[in-house]
Amino acid sequence: MTDEVELGGGNVNRVVRVGDTVRRTAGPWTPTVHALLAWVRAQGVDVVPAPLGLDADGREVLAWVPGEVGGWPVPAWVWDLTVLRDAGRTARRWHDATVGFAPPAAVWRSPVREPAEVVCHNDLAPYNMVHADGRLVGIIDVDMASPGPRAWDLAYLAYRMCGWCEDMPAPPGPAPAERLAVLLDAYGTDRAPEPAAVLVTMRERLLDLAAWTDAHADATGRPELHDHAAMYRRDASRLP
Repeated sequence: MTDEVELGGGNVNRVVRVGDTVRRTAGPWTPTVHALLAWVRAQGVDVVPAPLGLDADGREVLAWVPGEVGGWPVPAWVWDLTVLRDAGRTARRWHDATVGFAPPAAVWRSPVREPAEVVCHNDLAPYNMVHADGRLVGIIDVDMASPGPRAWDLAYLAYRMCGWCEDMPAPPGPAPAERLAVLLDAYGTDRAPEPAAVLVTMRERLLDLAAWTDAHADATGRPELHDHAAMYRRDASRLP
């Protein structure tokens, strides 16, 4: 087997690259997520990795998506309005392609939220996006997906890409509300929630994420993650 190269940035799983594949810890949710990836790819949404089953160690295997991931330090392309529009359009394509996916024995890693309009990615952010040749070309790390409202994904995407996040402050330029308008317009106003509704959901999303992060920090013995939880609460308190 080709040597394993550990990929940084993950706070939930150990992820490695092996040749042109990515391997990560599998769980009861993995068959459902792989079926979901196959479902949306069959509908032409090829920005998500192809599922390739399990390896001899029981890890899930996914196709490698080449390009640059928007981790830390945050690359300049994250703030390009072209990329923001790409993110909105890609979120819409993903959401629309998941409508109708409802296997009878589905197991989800994240809670199902009502109204279950689509299958949410649940972690749509630049650190789960792949950029190449000036465009957004991939969405990765789909293992936290679960059914929920479109606004749940859009709220977190806006939090990370519109300038409301403490550890990803936007550079000088359009204000967060202006960036949000660009994002929602690209997503499509026929399905996008109103900006005020996105902010209400963003606050709910951040408080939920803070509680989850505190619990995950305790369960995994990683006390540094409590700092992340505190940041989410501060950001929630600052929202307009």
